[in-house]
Amino acid sequence: MMLPRCLNRTSRTLRTAVMAGVAAVALSACATSPTTTGSITTPDFSAGSATQLRGAIAQLGDQYKRNPGDRTTILYYSAALRANGQSEQAIAVLEDGMTRYKSDPAMKIAYAKALVTGGRLDQALNVLDAAIDPRAPDWNALSVKGAILDQQGRHAEARTIYLQALKIAPEQASLHANLGLSYSMTNELDAAEKELRIAVSLRGANSKVRQNLALVVGLQGRFDEARTLFAAELPPEGVEANMSYIRTLLTQKNRWALIKADG
Repeated sequence: MMLPRCLNRTSRTLRTAVMAGVAAVALSACATSPTTTGSITTPDFSAGSATQLRGAIAQLGDQYKRNPGDRTTILYYSAALRANGQSEQAIAVLEDGMTRYKSDPAMKIAYAKALVTGGRLDQALNVLDAAIDPRAPDWNALSVKGAILDQQGRHAEARTIYLQALKIAPEQASLHANLGLSYSMTNELDAAEKELRIAVSLRGANSKVRQNLALVVGLQGRFDEARTLFAAELPPEGVEANMSYIRTLLTQKNRWALIKADG
């Protein structure tokens, strides 16, 4: 869908906001819930507190030192490091893991996620393309690939990938969430809201997904509804920070008249 010229700038800023995170709202790319690949379920470390995350990293770090070749420890430890913003360390752990488990799909997907966190998008795409078997593609790998394409501004390609993944795993909240965020990046907010509402209705949707729904609702000018959605997930100061950011974003992009006209 071609955006009107007056909304192109809004789209670029929204893409940046969604990717970077609006206050407590973060992109659900790569994972919005625990993911299962190759019989390993990786926890969603971003769901806990900073103290819990540090504790998990310390415990997993000790396990990794004792047995750096254990597959589950490699996957868990790298995921915790990635959630803590330690992308280069996560990449290093997974690079060693890749030498031990060269053909392991879970290791390849985890490695690609770490590369994305480190901003190495082209390298991550190469890893994923090597990991995805066109005869039996893994939905999680497809989801990560779609998220990378969205970050590169290749939204039509990303949506094709998400739809392919949804044929394999139609009840995965993270796929609907990422598709919704893809629409939000091109200012197609009705479509974004539709997919995010599907996502929050499914098992596995976490707080970030619900907050992203609140973000999209707020960007349509439905502030009371957005505030209520945020309030179910955040303390008062977090709610106000997000609402303030939404108003600033809309004001900067001269969209108040558009919202008022829509009623």
